[in-house]
Amino acid sequence: MPEKKTIERAKSDKRAGKASSTQAGEFIKEQVDKVRAGKHGVRSAKQAIAIGLSEARRAGVAVKSPKKGTASEATRKKAATDNAAGQHKSATKKSTESTAKRSRAATNALKREGSAGASRAALSKQTKTAAAKRPAASRSAAAKKAAATKGAAGRSAAAKKAAQTRASRTHH
Repeated sequence: MPEKKTIERAKSDKRAGKASSTQAGEFIKEQVDKVRAGKHGVRSAKQAIAIGLSEARRAGVAVKSPKKGTASEATRKKAATDNAAGQHKSATKKSTESTAKRSRAATNALKREGSAGASRAALSKQTKTAAAKRPAASRSAAAKKAAATKGAAGRSAAAKKAAQTRASRTHH
């Protein structure tokens, strides 16, 4: 169950006209924080992201289900169910007692996992591999959009930061 402040942050993102993926990012961040705090573990960064996306869909964030061929049938079905739950349309009828049992079992299983999946290195590696799978044109478009939405002050700050990073890399 996502925290109230996570849902609030996602709602304010929506009001600000931000993309659904940005809204979902709030839920993913919450999962990463939970793992880092030791509330439960994950096997990989991908699992933390999947849990976050599932919670976002259930909270009513309009995250599209993966396209055919990009994810397994089970994953796509789960995404559709989560989306339906978020819209309060029940996709599958579930008896309440088995749901409580299942959610408890899932939580207990997660508690047995480690916290390395939410480490900075693991998340960085996941991000890089995910980006590498995207075509160069889409990466370039994302960068252009980011620069455009930053504003003059933001661009200037980003340029300064980049210059500083370059300087520190060459000194070592």
